[in-house]
Amino acid sequence: MEVDGRVVVVTGAARGIGRALALGFSGAGAAGVVVADIDGPGAESVARELKGIAVACDVADESSVRAMVAKAESTYGRIDIVCSNAGIAVSGGPEAANEDWQHIWDVNVMSHVLIARHVLPGMLARHEGYLVGTISAAGLLNHVFAAPYGATKAAALSFFEWLAIAHGDDGIRVSCLCPQGVRTDMLAAESRLGLEFLTANALEPEQVAGVVLEGIRQEKFLILPHPEVAEYFQRKATDYDRWLNGMRRMRKRVLAASS
Repeated sequence: MEVDGRVVVVTGAARGIGRALALGFSGAGAAGVVVADIDGPGAESVARELKGIAVACDVADESSVRAMVAKAESTYGRIDIVCSNAGIAVSGGPEAANEDWQHIWDVNVMSHVLIARHVLPGMLARHEGYLVGTISAAGLLNHVFAAPYGATKAAALSFFEWLAIAHGDDGIRVSCLCPQGVRTDMLAAESRLGLEFLTANALEPEQVAGVVLEGIRQEKFLILPHPEVAEYFQRKATDYDRWLNGMRRMRKRVLAASS
């Protein structure tokens, strides 16, 4: 799908990858860009940069998602591309608080479900639409320090796979963005904890946005700004036990370096 002339919604667009995506779509000739974020003033600031519209939206709340979709459709008449980009991180394992597990589930998984629920009817009626989910390499490879993050990203990936299976013949295109380190607030938070293992090869959000635009043009399901992720994923599929041993070794190395 070509971006030129399309109406695009980007969630989590006040900063980081979402902001870069919104600006990238605008620069590529999108007919309209909806900048959605729980940070309303931040969304307004980005919308002014690209002459789009801003919507304050809590993607974990269905009424907020419904209102965001309605605003986009009433303003531009349709939604062609949705980048369901908003996400959060929670570290730890089973000891993480129940409320933290629930919150990350609502944001990292259910937000995609809610957005699809409310944009798919219009897309299916037109027999055309594009859903892009910002997942993470963690959706393919897990995360050695953050079970809630790894588990929810894997679940989100599975949901987008289902969308591609169920609606690929209905004109609906689906992509999953799975980067490793990107220079965002989330990566900065990990660095402050001494977890630098993703910093060395981290990309700028604008670089990631460029890869996403090309991935949409090619209609690729997996969009991998770090190409080596495909190799790691292949190793995982080929020899699961060897891959798990490698992940354990990496976890030990990073813990030793951070201490």
